[in-house]
Amino acid sequence: SSRTATTDDKKLQSSLKKLTVNNIPGIEEVNMIKEDGSVIHFNNPKVQASLAANTFAVTGHAETKQITEMLPGILNQLGAESLTHLKRLASVQSAMDFCFPSSSSKHIEVSHSEQSGGAGACAADDEDDDVPDLVENFDEASKAEVV
Repeated sequence: SSRTATTDDKKLQSSLKKLTVNNIPGIEEVNMIKEDGSVIHFNNPKVQASLAANTFAVTGHAETKQITEMLPGILNQLGAESLTHLKRLASVQSAMDFCFPSSSSKHIEVSHSEQSGGAGACAADDEDDDVPDLVENFDEASKAEVV
């Protein structure tokens, strides 16, 4: 109920106040990328932080989107795991386009066994020639710059 939500919101605000959070102005968007490739997207959220408590609060209207809907703008926000997931999605999509060239292929869900070349997979060539491999560790490169 809305009464419970209001009570929860007041409790949350009270807890955040105890942590002495500070508002972080100017945040245009926050994207939380989940393991399944979906994204919890906040547009112009209110962001508060308490670095001492290692706590961030993001409030506002959230939408759940697929990572593919947010391309190419989200690419610079992705970590290695998300890039690997996106690469896997791209190879599955290209295999689906090869097997089912109609526009309806975008609505076909591929099970995990099909993604790994199982019984339901099309006999498409499993090469990723058009998808570049990540060969550089950006975290290590950025540490080297801070010398």
